[in-house]
Amino acid sequence: MKLGLRKPSLKRRIKSRTSIKRQIVHRAGIKMPRGYGWIRNPKKYVYNKVYHRTTFDIFKLIKKLFKK
Repeated sequence: MKLGLRKPSLKRRIKSRTSIKRQIVHRAGIKMPRGYGWIRNPKKYVYNKVYHRTTFDIFKLIKKLFKK
């Protein structure tokens, strides 16, 4: 498990927002409501929960520094 700063990847960011799978799921209306990820894949849900609590994003850090 990673601790600390997450390395941003522009390639992955673009890929995730333009993927065919995402477009199909969103257009078909078979999205899960927010917070229901544990139903679809509990193992992935737990991993992501821990990962996001133990690491931080550089863009959010910069945003907080320049915010009032």
